Amino acid sequence: MIASFDHHAMSPQAYLDWEAHQEIRHEYLDGYAYAMSGGTLTHNAIAINLIATLRGQLRGGPCRVFGSDAKVRISEQGPFFYPDVVVSCDGGDRQAVQFLQAPCLVVEVLSPTTEAYDRGAKFQQYRRLPSLREYLLISSQQISVDLFRLNAAQTWELHPYGIGDDIHLTSLDFTLPIDVLYEEVEFPTASSIKLSVD
Repeated sequence: MIASFDHHAMSPQAYLDWEAHQEIRHEYLDGYAYAMSGGTLTHNAIAINLIATLRGQLRGGPCRVFGSDAKVRISEQGPFFYPDVVVSCDGGDRQAVQFLQAPCLVVEVLSPTTEAYDRGAKFQQYRRLPSLREYLLISSQQISVDLFRLNAAQTWELHPYGIGDDIHLTSLDFTLPIDVLYEEVEFPTASSIKLSVD
């Protein structure tokens, strides 16, 4: 989630050098670094459920799953993003230290403040990645998932999922019940949202 940005413009390399010494994460877009705010416990629980499931499925194979501390570089000039979950099966990414550049699956857990950006401008940037095959958007407000998949005609198709559905990730040849994503997840109520704001 983007909270604020550093008004000092910098090159991609300057951003990487600078951010390595920062206490909080910053995404990089159009020459500027944007500070990332913390997520909710619901947001975190959903991401952990997916990471744990994917880790068990991918163990021993060529693919690796990463959490929200893994940067993804869109191009040499940026931008650089921190998805909530990302999977790469690329050999070059296995040796990466600072950022991934060839993910096949990118996942964002949606919040009310970032949903429009994740669905719009951010997805537009992610689509520039030649390696990307699927973009998974998971609601943190209700049981609802939207999966965008690149088809054989190189067109992005939407596959929506709801209660009781199984989500098929063709990029990983893996199917998981949507219930797994929301296991032990407590959705925020109106009163809990008010308390967190006060």
